[in-house]
Amino acid sequence: MEETHSPALDATPLRWSGLSDVGRFRKNNEDAFLALTFDARELQYLGKFGEGRLDMGDFVFAVSDGMGGAKSGEFASKIAVEQITKLLPKSFSLSAQRFDAGLTDVVRELFERIHQTMSQMGRHYEECSGMGATLSLCWIMPEWIYFGHIGDSRIYFLPRNGPMTQVTHDHSYVGWLKREGKINEREARTHPQRHALNQALGGGQLAIDPQIGRIGWEAGDRLLICSDGLIDGLWDRKIEEMARANTSDGALNTVNLVKEAVTDSGRDNTTALIIELGDPAQLSGTYQA
Repeated sequence: MEETHSPALDATPLRWSGLSDVGRFRKNNEDAFLALTFDARELQYLGKFGEGRLDMGDFVFAVSDGMGGAKSGEFASKIAVEQITKLLPKSFSLSAQRFDAGLTDVVRELFERIHQTMSQMGRHYEECSGMGATLSLCWIMPEWIYFGHIGDSRIYFLPRNGPMTQVTHDHSYVGWLKREGKINEREARTHPQRHALNQALGGGQLAIDPQIGRIGWEAGDRLLICSDGLIDGLWDRKIEEMARANTSDGALNTVNLVKEAVTDSGRDNTTALIIELGDPAQLSGTYQA
């Protein structure tokens, strides 16, 4: 039987705002973030902020934190976000027809392809040896958000009615300790191994096991995708408070969120991307690239 869905969700507006800051001590920014929309025919890169509607196509938002030293980490994060464009438009028909079972496989294949590309470059080019990246990605369509994640960047889900939840698992020993309840947030933030990853794209790893899943959404929900620089600067409670707030002119609060994290820490590159799924009764029309 064909799955039914609400036409109102197809027309739901969304808006986003992203910002990346080099921080107070680094010389180059190895973070990158991506916003794009696509259908079966074409793909369009979007700007740092804007708005759109889901009846115009699916949307993808992602944050990647490169590793590898010098310029190779910066290059790695760009590979991670650029490779997304090669696979997802071919899969639009699956999402449009609500073939949910195949979409998690698409996200998994995407992560495998990025990993293979980075690994090959690390083997063949001396300047790319050890190159790797985290990646946290959200693919938004009517009713569902499909996500893929590897590393210690994060995806937070902020439902309109309910507390913020960290959707993704930090792929690290410290992340495991926190999930198991063996340490608290304060201990995790100061643990000497907090930046040591056991999963990443590239980075000399033979195999990866990304976290893949989906979230059902309703109008008024928000997402926050961020690099670990934001987490290093702010506690979860402050992150939720600021990610839910708007600026005085009604814009998403990304700029203030990043600035506060950099002021409080700034030891690492800091990136945040906030996405709000709006109210169908308040359609605003077009998006801004």
